[in-house]
Amino acid sequence: MNIIVNGKQKEIARASTLISLVRELELNPEAIVAEHNGRIVPREEYDSLALVENDTLELIRFVGGG
Repeated sequence: MNIIVNGKQKEIARASTLISLVRELELNPEAIVAEHNGRIVPREEYDSLALVENDTLELIRFVGGG
C-alpha cells in the first residue's frame, strides 16, 4: 500500500504500524516526532498506530549540535 512520508510517496507492507515503519527507516523512535494525518502522535501510540492507504506522515528527527 502507498502512504506519503515527508512529502514523498512510499510503498509499505499492509498491516504496518508506525513503529515498524520507523524501524524500517532506521530511525530512533526516541529521537523523532511523528505527525500522522495532521496529528502529533504520542510515543506510547507508535506500537499501536496502524497505517492505512493514503496516510500522510511527517517524521522529524532531533539533531544535536553546538
